[in-house]
Amino acid sequence: ATTEGAVPRMLQRRSPDATQHVQDLVADEIPVALHYNGASFAVQMATPCDLAELALGFSLSEALIADAGELRIEDISESLDGIAIRMTIPAARAAALAQRRHNLPGYGGCGICGSADVESVLRAPPRIASPLRIDEAALHRALAALHARQPLNAATGATHAAGFAQRDGTLLLVREDVGRHNALDKLIGAMVSQRLDPAAGFAIVTSRASYELAMKAAQVGIPLLAAISAPTSLAIAMAESSNLCLVGFARDRHCTVYAHPQRLERRA
Repeated sequence: ATTEGAVPRMLQRRSPDATQHVQDLVADEIPVALHYNGASFAVQMATPCDLAELALGFSLSEALIADAGELRIEDISESLDGIAIRMTIPAARAAALAQRRHNLPGYGGCGICGSADVESVLRAPPRIASPLRIDEAALHRALAALHARQPLNAATGATHAAGFAQRDGTLLLVREDVGRHNALDKLIGAMVSQRLDPAAGFAIVTSRASYELAMKAAQVGIPLLAAISAPTSLAIAMAESSNLCLVGFARDRHCTVYAHPQRLERRA
């Protein structure tokens, strides 16, 4: 059976008693270049599936556009060097993009590596207006469902996942990628494409809660982000300032709340 985003490779599987030569699946990772209005902007090291969602989610979460209607994907093409996604955005957006001088290597799916200036990295997203509060049991319900919704990681053991759940914990969407930032961008792109309201649910990620993930969630108005590992100090500061509930170590029915704990209720 084939798994999208995985490729077969020959390998040696060694134990104290034997060496086996077998074929197994590994996560595909290739350069994906993002071009806006004819100019190269960023290169992500990404898993080459759900690329239209990646392009839309990245454009929204990096505040390159205000809504999906401002983006037109002209072409997605593959070459020996990788994949190029060519997009068109309004002229005023393209001019602002040029000012950011944001050509970057993007190693490991990082959305800001190589940024030309600190201001373009530490931009403050709009404060989240959603009053959403959820029951802690709903968070654990979504986390429990996430494990079975990661076919690429099940096949390769090498990818992150990002999921979006509605208020009661029903997991609506999951996207996977070798980069945690890419997984969240793909999720955001899928949510917008399917007209899911970011303010009406919450996001969960199978990684640490980095500053970039908190920024991307806040930028599109997701009121709660939960990670299975720890956040960073900058992620906590971003969450506090943007009204984002930030949860870490969310696993085995435990969690640690680092910002805006009022959004995560414990009901009897």
